[in-house]
Amino acid sequence: MEQERKIRVAITQGDTNGVGYEVILKAFADPAMFELCTPIVYGSPKIAAYHRKALDLETNFSIINSAEEARDGRLNLLTCFDDEVKVELGQPSQEAGQAALMALDRAMTDFRSGLYDVLVTAPINKATIQSPGFKFPGHTEYIETSVGEGKKALMILMNENLRVALVTTHLPIKNVAQAITKETIIEKATIFHQSLKRDFRVSNPRIAVLALNPHAGDEGVLGDEEQTIIKPAIDELAANGIQAFGPYPADGFFGAATYIHFDGVLAMYHDQGLAPFKTIAIGDGVNYTAGLPIIRTSPDHGTAFDIAGQGKADENSMRQAIYTAIDVFRNRQNYDEPLENPLPKLFHEKREDGDKARFSVFKPTRKTEAES
Repeated sequence: MEQERKIRVAITQGDTNGVGYEVILKAFADPAMFELCTPIVYGSPKIAAYHRKALDLETNFSIINSAEEARDGRLNLLTCFDDEVKVELGQPSQEAGQAALMALDRAMTDFRSGLYDVLVTAPINKATIQSPGFKFPGHTEYIETSVGEGKKALMILMNENLRVALVTTHLPIKNVAQAITKETIIEKATIFHQSLKRDFRVSNPRIAVLALNPHAGDEGVLGDEEQTIIKPAIDELAANGIQAFGPYPADGFFGAATYIHFDGVLAMYHDQGLAPFKTIAIGDGVNYTAGLPIIRTSPDHGTAFDIAGQGKADENSMRQAIYTAIDVFRNRQNYDEPLENPLPKLFHEKREDGDKARFSVFKPTRKTEAES
């Protein structure tokens, strides 16, 4: 029997002055990781070697020039640029930001060509990566524009016990309230619902929706968005067959661990969802981008310039990001497989000789399928 091909995991290097290479090299110091996947690191062999030496790590890698050259059982490091990039561990620099962007651009090109299955991104510095080719507040928006095929992305922070999705992502607080609309909440909750079903195989997801204002507005005393926007959105979601509940005041919701009764939590803005999540899920959190053709995950920490080059970075979040990407890939395959070859439709055919109706197989034409 032919051996099943391992899942090809693309991993972008992230900011070259941060902890990206440290957590990548540490994660693949464990030989068991190669039983799960074929990793392809998009970056620079010279920079990887610099980090490995500075951190006194022993993880080996093989240099390749294209994703087609990647082989099982080893850490494949794909050369994305020939430019000399100065590494200044712990220091933000435009040079490091552009090195991160070159790796990302190459990964996007290779995804369009179908050269890998899932993407894991090491952390970037959102300031230094800005350039004419990158005018986005983060990975999520960049990936949505690059390979989203018109679909909308949803940011989900998750571990085994909690999944928090965001209605708005990288927005200044002063702009959050005006960005919260009934239509946006319905859109994001619908993407969340479908992701829970397809990506995480939750058969009938229950979604908790958080309030925007303190105490859920106290019946309009502290704001009326709950009454005029959020509750009507929840009602419409319920009418559409999506189990959405709330709105819940965020402080009491997390403080009382009410989230354990739900499959997902929809927060209104970044810190409302991520501050409690990172407190609860310290060390094993994963950032997952739902709603797009590409499966993309990332560790839930940043570049960690304060500890870069010191050997202190914990690779567990990177490892969990890889595990999650692999799990979602398999879940999507299992979910989609029955839909690709649906059972033929049956109808009753009356016989001219007066016998009882019999079942006949009806193979719909393309036109019929489109109309159904």
